[in-house]
Amino acid sequence: MAETNPETRKRRISPLMILPPLIFAAFAVMAFFGMQRGDTTTLPSTFLGQPAPGLPETTLEGFPGVSDAALRSGEVTVVNFWASWCPPCRAEHPRLLELQDEGVRIVGVNFKDKAGAAAGYLTEERSPFIGVPFDPQGRAAINWGVTGPPETFIVAGDGTVLHKHVGPLAGTLYTDVFLPKLYEALGR
Repeated sequence: MAETNPETRKRRISPLMILPPLIFAAFAVMAFFGMQRGDTTTLPSTFLGQPAPGLPETTLEGFPGVSDAALRSGEVTVVNFWASWCPPCRAEHPRLLELQDEGVRIVGVNFKDKAGAAAGYLTEERSPFIGVPFDPQGRAAINWGVTGPPETFIVAGDGTVLHKHVGPLAGTLYTDVFLPKLYEALGR
């Protein structure tokens, strides 16, 4: 008869017993390196430090146009991509009016919108824009790397993109990030 004494049997560890601690260790390592990534509150933009892409030549009827040369006029310009159907765009509209009242030049690119709805909105709510290029198909927005409205860019007087803000101009990202970058660009 074979001996069944546990001391005489060889002890074997099943590979399945090692697997859970290894999986846990792998997740712990990934979490550690994930926390070392830096600022995860902003989306990187390939346009930062690069010349601003072109603006649409078509203008929203009843509002002034603006040429690409306006972005290279020597004055800092804010370029805001917006739509009348966009609730966050409507929420940020008072901030745009405040910036206009402070003398900030703002170009409002209306995209993927109906011309009548956009013009009606700006007529009712007051336009903060020096010009309103109209981009109904969203082609210019693609060139600027816009993923959805609203998105706002700070453009230096030489036409270089200095900053990209994704989402409405509101909250702490607006006060703690966007405004300081804008005021720095304006030399205030």
